[in-house]
Amino acid sequence: MSLVELIARADERGLAVSGLACLDRCVPLLGGDDEVLRPLWASLSPAAPAGDWAQRLEQARGTLDAADGGADEAVTLAHRMLAGAPAEWSATGLREWADGCSVTALRIHRLLDGGGDDSGLADARRDGRSDGLSPLLAAELRRQLAVLELLAAHGPAGLRGALEVSTEGRRVLRAVVSRRSRRDA
Repeated sequence: MSLVELIARADERGLAVSGLACLDRCVPLLGGDDEVLRPLWASLSPAAPAGDWAQRLEQARGTLDAADGGADEAVTLAHRMLAGAPAEWSATGLREWADGCSVTALRIHRLLDGGGDDSGLADARRDGRSDGLSPLLAAELRRQLAVLELLAAHGPAGLRGALEVSTEGRRVLRAVVSRRSRRDA
């Protein structure tokens, strides 16, 4: 299935995980450490108390200071992902956020890879193919697909695997951001 189809078929938890995974991979742009979103991940567990998502989301926003990122487009986009996360647990709001996070994370990876326009992103999301995409962008597309496929196949038990996929992507992006700041210094 394509990324668009997987998002369309995901339940609330799958949508929240999809959006959170995209945001988590972009945490290096927000100045957060590797554990900053861990409580938000925990709120997605079936054992988490009702309302935990909204509370943990507010804590994450406070920690990451969801202010506009200024002139750097990638940082601004990452802040918008965080600011756009819905506190209310509804399929409609979560689907809109997950879909938006998917597009935004791909745009961020394209920007950081020095890519040009976004013209191929819609086709890549719809077709699920990474032909012609830069390596960083293609890897992000594969990670997004992997997260949604894990949840579709394993339900809540796929949460740990989704977190592992996201952690790997965050490490890659942290290295890219570090290399970029050394180059710009």
